[in-house]
Amino acid sequence: MGKLRVVDDFLPKPDELVFKEDNVKVTMALSKSSVDFFKTEARKYHTSYQAMIRRLVDLYASQHTKPLTKPTSGRVKAARR
Repeated sequence: MGKLRVVDDFLPKPDELVFKEDNVKVTMALSKSSVDFFKTEARKYHTSYQAMIRRLVDLYASQHTKPLTKPTSGRVKAARR
């Protein structure tokens, strides 16, 4: 399987998935068991299951978004001269 590494659990609890943001409508198919889970959790927090799923996807994406450029200290250029 190759070299493995442990990844910290970054997924939020269901109660952390209740937020409002600008949205873009998409169509996708999800498993019935996943949708049932989110519907049950949403009822507990008086919110929509779609909002909870949206927040989960947003948090996942934010954990895996890399900056376009890295700031440098300037030492790299000086070392090349």
